[in-house]
Amino acid sequence: MGQLTYLTGPVRSGKSSRAVDIARGWGDGAVFVATYRPQHDDPEMDDRVRRHRAERPGWRTLEAPADIPAALATLTPPPAGVLLDCITLWLGDRLDRDDETILAEWDALLAAFKAAPWPAVIVGNEIGWSPVPEHPVLRRYRDLAGWLAQRTAAAADEAWLMVSGCPLRLK
Repeated sequence: MGQLTYLTGPVRSGKSSRAVDIARGWGDGAVFVATYRPQHDDPEMDDRVRRHRAERPGWRTLEAPADIPAALATLTPPPAGVLLDCITLWLGDRLDRDDETILAEWDALLAAFKAAPWPAVIVGNEIGWSPVPEHPVLRRYRDLAGWLAQRTAAAADEAWLMVSGCPLRLK
C-alpha cells in the first residue's frame, strides 16, 4: 500500500517546493503528474509551467492525463513515487461536470493512490480563507476545492499545511 502525503496551503506558501523535495528522495523513478492543461493564450501561466518543469529535470512527467491511474499503470518501469500538483487545477479542468461526478472521480483517484505500491504526494490549495465570492461559479469552485481537500486529508497518511515556507503537520 502506498504512503499518501497531502500538502496544502495558500498561494506561494512553499507547497510545490516541499513536494519536489520529498519526491527527490525517490530518485530518478519519480513521476510528476501535472494537472494543468496549457492554454497557450496565457503567457504568464506558460512561464509558471516552464519554471515548474525546470525544478524537476529528468523526471517523467504526465501532462494532465484524463485517467491518471490508467496513465500511471502504463509506465515502464513503474514509478518509484508520484507527485500530483495540484488539486485545484485538476478541479478547474472538470467544472463542466456535476458535483457528484467530480467528487466520485476524486474518490476513485485517491483509492488508486492508496492501493498503489509507491508513495504519492498530492498538492492542494487553501482557497476558502477569503470572503465568500459573489459569483455562483466561484462559490461552487471554492466549495468543491474544500470538499476535495477534506477527502484528501482524510485519506492521507500525513497532511501538512505550508505557511510562508514553513511546514505545519496536521496529521
